[in-house]
Amino acid sequence: MANTAVGLERVSRTVGYEIDKGNFEESSPNLPQMIAVLGEANDANQATLDLTPYTFNSLKEVANRYGYGSPLYNTMRILKPLQGDGVGGIPVVIYPQAKAGGAAAKVLSITPTGVATGNGTHKVVVSGRYGIDGVSYDVNIVTGDNAAAIMTKIISAINNVLGCPVIATQGAGLVTCTAKWSGLTSNDIQISIDNRGNSLGITYAVAQVTAGSGTPSVAAALELFGSQWVTIVLNTYGLVDSVMAALENFNGIPVPGAPTGRYTGIIMKPFIAISGSVADNDTAITDARPDNVTIAVAPAPLSAGLPFEAAANMTLLFAVKEQNTPELDVAGMAYPDMPTPSNIGTMASYDSRDQYVKKGNSTVDLVAGRYVVQDFVTTYHPQGEEPPQFSYCRNLMLDFNARFVLYFLEQIHVVDHVIANDTDVVTAAKVVKPKQWKAVLDSMIDDLVSRGWFVDPDFSKASIKVSISTTNPNRIDTFYRYKRSGVARISSTTVEAGFNFGTLN
Repeated sequence: MANTAVGLERVSRTVGYEIDKGNFEESSPNLPQMIAVLGEANDANQATLDLTPYTFNSLKEVANRYGYGSPLYNTMRILKPLQGDGVGGIPVVIYPQAKAGGAAAKVLSITPTGVATGNGTHKVVVSGRYGIDGVSYDVNIVTGDNAAAIMTKIISAINNVLGCPVIATQGAGLVTCTAKWSGLTSNDIQISIDNRGNSLGITYAVAQVTAGSGTPSVAAALELFGSQWVTIVLNTYGLVDSVMAALENFNGIPVPGAPTGRYTGIIMKPFIAISGSVADNDTAITDARPDNVTIAVAPAPLSAGLPFEAAANMTLLFAVKEQNTPELDVAGMAYPDMPTPSNIGTMASYDSRDQYVKKGNSTVDLVAGRYVVQDFVTTYHPQGEEPPQFSYCRNLMLDFNARFVLYFLEQIHVVDHVIANDTDVVTAAKVVKPKQWKAVLDSMIDDLVSRGWFVDPDFSKASIKVSISTTNPNRIDTFYRYKRSGVARISSTTVEAGFNFGTLN
């Protein structure tokens, strides 16, 4: 390294000292995870909505910008809960969208009938939840309460929960519950009343008045990613075709020799878009996208919760796992905060889950009252490719990590270095020779095998080819192969058992 503490042109007597930045890491870090959230703000926040990407710091800031109870608020409430670390220090950047033109907010009504015959508590259940952040939708009833009194208490119970996705107002003999935002995502809101087995002489009728509708475009938000490596996109719009198509077109496909979008060689910063669903079976949607590697469904079958909450749960699990231990998978991990039903329909069957995965649909099981991830996959499942190379999200993220490691080493050992032949004797500080770069790659292979990312190091090392271009003296060409490690998703054991017979003397 050149000594520049005192310039070489200086002649007068002096002493110099300089500190330079050094990088002495023998192993490159994991690919840093970054989460982008696409979503809507409340109608009350639309007039002042700033569409500039916003790095999430606190839930209160999200509430101030986009509104309590909005899709953005309720995804952040899961990613960064008031109790618990959530995604920890992983950056979360919100890319908000203005509501679509002509969008409508879902409206429901609650009509109580009767006069209370005793004291007790009934509970409003909003999208499968009895409350949010420790505040419950309790309706405390006392003897003699008539419908008007109970309506007032229902309104208070709902509006006292800041994170509630609806706002309640007094109607003509009923309570009107209006989603806080306009859009198709509001149509997933459900409301019911749990009388806890004691009607107290009161009955309730819940009806839909207006369906939620309208989905904004996400194209402009995606263009704002620029040169950042966003590794996970939390898509709050669910399995809406226009949004999924925009994500797929922007992200691209790793076609051998002709990659597109973010998989293009000079960009190579792709992402996985996690999209929630509460449907029993999404294979009709995923089976129609066999060549795409972008969309990964976060299933919460038959949940009364909101689909974007399922996406937030899976995002939390996957981002933390990939940040710290990318060689592992989220299989066997439970959603931390998702309303569950008493049964999950067809996904409870192993045969069904097996078929769903083969059609590009992720799966969960219901274990001890919680959704537990079984398979987390993209929609990728082209006919004839067995096993599909880009199916499991863990494998894709392993590929992303491998690219990041190589990029990290290139910056240290190759980029902007003088290119020399293997036999040249060079004393300059920044020099790269093919054999030197190959030696770095040999060490990289050993390192990634030791981390559990790759297997069969001899195979990879034997495949390495490094050469100076024969047409461009400023270019080094590198090629190597690697075998990803697998994850023990299936354990199959066969035993033989027989009887113990006596022997003849």
